[in-house]
Amino acid sequence: MSEIAVIGAGAWGTAISVVLGRKQTHNVRLWAHEAEVRDSIAAHRTNDLFLPGQPIPDAVTCTNRFEEALHRAEIVVSVMPSHHTRGIFQAIQPYLRSDMLFVSATKGIENDSLLRMTEVITEVVGNGFRPRIGALSGPSFAKEVAKGDPTAITAASTDKDLAVTVQREFSDPRFRVYTNDDVVGVELGGSLKNTIAIAAGVLFGLDLGHNTVAALITRGLAEMTRLVVACGGKSATMAGLAGLGDLVLTCTGGLSRNRSVGVELGRGRKLADIIAGMHGMVAEGVLTTNAAVGLAHKVGVEMPITEQMHAVLQQGKAVEDAIRDLMGRPSTSEVGLVSG
Repeated sequence: MSEIAVIGAGAWGTAISVVLGRKQTHNVRLWAHEAEVRDSIAAHRTNDLFLPGQPIPDAVTCTNRFEEALHRAEIVVSVMPSHHTRGIFQAIQPYLRSDMLFVSATKGIENDSLLRMTEVITEVVGNGFRPRIGALSGPSFAKEVAKGDPTAITAASTDKDLAVTVQREFSDPRFRVYTNDDVVGVELGGSLKNTIAIAAGVLFGLDLGHNTVAALITRGLAEMTRLVVACGGKSATMAGLAGLGDLVLTCTGGLSRNRSVGVELGRGRKLADIIAGMHGMVAEGVLTTNAAVGLAHKVGVEMPITEQMHAVLQQGKAVEDAIRDLMGRPSTSEVGLVSG
């Protein structure tokens, strides 16, 4: 029996616990910040707050206590919003052990430090021991994963044994896990695509056509790839599930919270009003845009779409002006995916 702790009971964390709980060989403990999530799962076997209507297997128990969630855990899955990762790992550090395997399923970059989530976790946990850690990413809407729609994602780690263990423990006939050794590419791909998805939503909100969206996705992938390579990742990863796959999903799928934020921006709503109406749900791209611009400046990479979205989200720039400035940039040659 594998003992697995899932820290974070939002839609994605709940969906992961559903996948893990489908196996009779798993004992899954899901930590929830909200008492109403714990009570909902205990009473109805559903997370009515974040993933309503999706039954949760009996192998999953929900708790609001870190100690209970982490007791005897062999694998710890981190699935909280990126801006809470450091604080939560500082809180759970007394309950962590060196023999645990850590998996980050959060798609984001820490704002101030510009660290990826595996780096944040390693920095915090490293005060006691060097954690064995990997990242889980790819095109995966929580609702569809929980429903059992066939899904494929990537488990990335420089620790080959860890990646293979995650592949084995998470995989089933409806959830296919590939392995990858490019943690940088997998994590940045899963984070950066959220900003492009907001931009794609803007285009939909403005009622622009498929030509425009196709151009955005293609050039968005090019600038994502430039940053990944500059940070030590592999361009090939951006052609895979954690790059192109996740980018296409979030730019075109109606379940994407990041795209939905963009749609409302394109229709003229203010960002503060949009976020207030999300009732606690998080669109990671809003915060990631800050970190992505900071990281691009740090390594000297040009990211025009991300920079324009930063101006829209953080400086109140009109979306029409952002599009005009993107289309009015000096003409260049398209030579290879990572060209400017």
